[in-house]
This record gives sequence, C-alpha cells and structure tokens, in this order.
Amino acid sequence: MLEPAKIRNIAIIAHVDHGKTTLVDHLIKQAGTFRDNEQVDERLMDSMDLEKERGITIAAKNASFVYKDIKINIVDTPGHSDFGGEVERILNMVDGAILLVDASEGPLPQTRFVLKKALEQNLKVIVCVNKIDRPDARIQEVLNEVFDLMIDLDASEEQADFTPVYAIAREGMATLDPNVKTNSLEALYEKIINEVPPPKVSENTPLQVMVSNLSYNSFVGRLAIGRVRSGMIKVGDEVLCMQDKNINKKVKVSALYQYKVNQQVPVQEVGAGDIAIIAGLEDFNIGDTITSVTDPRPLPRIRVDEPTVGMIFSVNDGPFGGRDGKNVTSRKILERLEKELLHNVAIRMEKTSSNESFKVVGRGELQLAVLIEQMRREGYELCVSKPQVIFKEENGKKLEPFEIAIVDIEDAYVGVVTEKMGLRKGIMTNMNSKGTGRTRLEFRIPARGLIGYRSEFLTDTRGTGLLNTQFDGWDDYRGEISSRNTGAMISDRQGITTAYAIWNLQERGRMFVLPVADVYNGMIVGEHAKENDLEVNITREKKLTNVRASGSDEAIRLVPVKPMTLEQAMEWIRDDELIEVTPNHIRLRCRELDPHKRNRARATDKE
Repeated sequence: MLEPAKIRNIAIIAHVDHGKTTLVDHLIKQAGTFRDNEQVDERLMDSMDLEKERGITIAAKNASFVYKDIKINIVDTPGHSDFGGEVERILNMVDGAILLVDASEGPLPQTRFVLKKALEQNLKVIVCVNKIDRPDARIQEVLNEVFDLMIDLDASEEQADFTPVYAIAREGMATLDPNVKTNSLEALYEKIINEVPPPKVSENTPLQVMVSNLSYNSFVGRLAIGRVRSGMIKVGDEVLCMQDKNINKKVKVSALYQYKVNQQVPVQEVGAGDIAIIAGLEDFNIGDTITSVTDPRPLPRIRVDEPTVGMIFSVNDGPFGGRDGKNVTSRKILERLEKELLHNVAIRMEKTSSNESFKVVGRGELQLAVLIEQMRREGYELCVSKPQVIFKEENGKKLEPFEIAIVDIEDAYVGVVTEKMGLRKGIMTNMNSKGTGRTRLEFRIPARGLIGYRSEFLTDTRGTGLLNTQFDGWDDYRGEISSRNTGAMISDRQGITTAYAIWNLQERGRMFVLPVADVYNGMIVGEHAKENDLEVNITREKKLTNVRASGSDEAIRLVPVKPMTLEQAMEWIRDDELIEVTPNHIRLRCRELDPHKRNRARATDKE
C-alpha cells in the first residue's frame, strides 16, 4: 500500500481529435511499462470497437504506471461534448489535469466545457500545446487564447499563471521550448510529479470512497471504481454502501483490484488517495458512497448537466422484424436500456403511453447514435424516431436548449453558412479571420436548429468545414424552424428491387436502395426531388417479348447509391418516419405502413 505522497491522480482533457489517447499511449510506454519486444496496440486506451473505428474516445478509462517510484493514475476522458457526462463524474477522482490544445486549432468548445469543470473543482491544470510540428501552427496565439479562456472562466491567479509544455504526441516528445526538439516526454513527467499535488487525505477518519465509474468482471460481477478519500479498504471488510433516496446496504468486500497499465490486478488492500476497484455488491451505482459501517459519512452525490435531446426507441413491428436480430422483444430492449442507465449518468429513460416503446434522453444525437450502434452490434433490433429536443416550462414561458456553435471554414463559404444558420434561428456572436484563408464564426443557436444540419454543412463547405457545439443553457422558445423540404419515395408493395425499376425512378430523386434488395410496403426507398411523398413500385420488371430493337433496349446505367449511415438517417427523417435498425441493415420507413392510415394521420395533423 502506497503512502499518498507517492501518488498522483490526473485526467487528460481536450477537444475531440487533439491527441489525448495518443499522448496517454506514449506516457505509459516511455515509463518502461512494457518489455522492448512486447507487442502493444495503437491507441491502447480505446478499448471499444466503435472508438477504434471512429477515432474518438467515448467512455472515460483509467490506467496507471510508475515513474521514478511515483504511481501515476491517469484518466483518459472523451473530447466530444455529447459525452460530457463522462467528464463531469471522472474529475472527482483526480487532483490535476493536463489540458491538451491543438497548436493550430486552439481552444474549441469542448476545451472550454471541460476546463470550466476542472477549474470549478480547483484542479491543478497543466497546459500542453500539442502538434507543434503542424505547418499552420500558431503557438503564441493559441497560448494567448488559452490564457483569455482561463480569465473568462474566472480562474484564480495561481491557475492562470501557467508555464506550458509543448508536445508532438505522435512522436512521444515533450519540451519546454518549442524550438528545442527532444526525444522523450520527460518534461511532461517532471511537470506532473512536481506540479500536481499528491491526494489530500484526512488522517484518522473513517473510510470514504466515491463511486465514479463502473466495470464488470465475469468472475466477481459488478465492480465499483472510485478514489479512496480517507481510511483504507481490505478484502473481507464489511462496509456500508450509501445509495440514492437514503438506501443503505451492508457489503462484504469480496475482491479488490487496482489498475496496472489498463489491466485490473487483484490486491489485498488499498489506502487513502489511491484508486480502488471494489467487488461485493450487484447494484453499485455511480454517485454512491462506500463508507464505514460504524461511522458512516456520505459524500455529496455526483450531479451532471441535464440531457437535452430525446428519441423514442420501440419494437421493430415491420414485416422484416426478427429476421436479423436475436433480441427483438420490448422486454429485451428495456433490460438493455436499464443496463445502460447504470453506468451512463448523462442518459435518462422515460416510459411512454405504450409498453412497446421507451423515450431515451441524452446530451446529443451522437451519444444516442453510439448507444443505438452498440445495441445493433449486440444483436438488437429496434425502431427509433427522429431526435427531438426537450422543452421546459418556467413561469409560464416555454424554454428550449441553446448551443454555442463554433464554425471553422474557408473564407469562400462564410456567406452560405451564415445564411443557413440564420434560417435555423442562429445569431452570430463573433467572427474572427485567421489570415490563413480560414475564418472562425461563433453562433448562438437553438439545439433544434442543429438537428439535421451537419451533413448539409459538410456539403456546403465541400467537406472542409469544422463544426463544434457546446450546450449553452436554456432560453425562450424561438418559434418554428423549417425542416427538410423534399419528399420521400415510398415502396407500395413487398418484394425485391430491380435494376429496371430503379433506373426508371432515379431521375425523380436520390435512391437509397440497391438492386436485389428486400423492400416492403411503407419502406422509404429514396428521396423525392419535390416536396410531396411519392408511392412507387420499385419491384417492377421489364416485360419480355420475342422482339428486340436497338432503339428501345437501352443499356441500364444506375447512379451509384451511397448507403445511409445511422447519423445521416437520424438527420434526414421527419417526425412521421422511423429508422429500422437491425444488426445487418439500416432501413427508413413510414411510422404508419398502411397508406390509408398514413393519409388519414396527415389529414388529422393538418386540421
């Protein structure tokens, strides 16, 4: 068991894609953790398939390594604002943070969000400017921006008086002078050991552990991960788990683990200041306090910001329901959502009027899309609705969530982006030309206005624009925002698509299906170029005769079809349409498959 002076607990915080996970890789490797000939994965901390595929961190992860007899517990946090709930609870476990900022992009919305949370908890912040080898690096300006941000967030004099470290995380190099190259991260290690304070520990006080994260082990079951604030914990101890709503449960500690790199290794005892992984109770929850039975002292529960976007998850009741997935019933979907709620504090679930559907609310579309993608890979089949923002009533006023959108685009696209943001009730609050042919714009916009805009934004900026958002509180409802102005092409029968039918229809709009695909009545097979919906027969075959003529037998040339991703589908659909998600397919469909019921529902809506 280590004395607190030999421990440092730090988090790495940054905006998405600024190099956090790569830096953690090199910090662990250069500390002499692995043998020279040991095979080590790239992006060691990205353990989920989705994280490796998307190149983003989704869940906060713990690891530890030893450098010069000092044990450093390190937490890699997500950089995307939709996963902000992970950051808020994980900062409870640390005493300091490395704020990583890109040498060209500078501080972005998520940098602001996480830094605000870190300063509120009075953490020691080490500023690290990464990617200093970029040809468009503007190191001094970025440092000025970080300092301005610190002042803007009411940092104390001590916090704002920082000496930065410069790094190229990809090469595993850190330096105190950007003009002097080194071949190791020694400058950063020394800064962590000398500047991050050891954990503050109350002497002679009973055990207190705040559960900040959860894990699972197939041998001992559910695991609570948290920092030991005071006292010590041993295998076999009887402790009290203090939960929400004044529920207290006695627990016998059946196993204890600690992190060695990113692996959990069994230990017999853990002392104050260190991070412990505790087994013994099946229903640990985030925010619980594990404390002494004889002298219980609860810690304040973790509170996170309110979720702002909701979607309805329902059973797949289409004709192809149950073909692909093994988990298709409402009971299975409910169990999976309840399991998600246990370790994801930023997601809530509400019951609806139907037993077959559940309303899931979260921080943003990406967070919900990741949950749906995980369920899909686990063999679930479900239908999901268009994301809807959550409204609030206060003093008789209707309030809606607002976002700060920061847009980094080439100068040529400023006009079109400003116009589109204006149509979506966005108001420009700042405009800053970098002088490199790119401009940074800031807008304050209702969260509703951003749903469905990302793909349009990428089209408008020819794929060169960057759009980052951050929640900015609640404000008065701003009225209707116009949505998609094109109709849908809807299949009028069940069958198999033919190249001949698609060839005849493709001049009417954009197709979503390939030839020889299964379709059913009420399934959306394309986007109609006009405003109205169009019912089509996409299974039509060419009538064959004995006569052939060079003029009438034209070669069938199909426009290539780009299959819709889950996020694109969430942006594209309207309120009366659903996405059918199965392990092998993402299909778009009408909420009402029967055309007569569909027309009646539309007529009722117009009234």
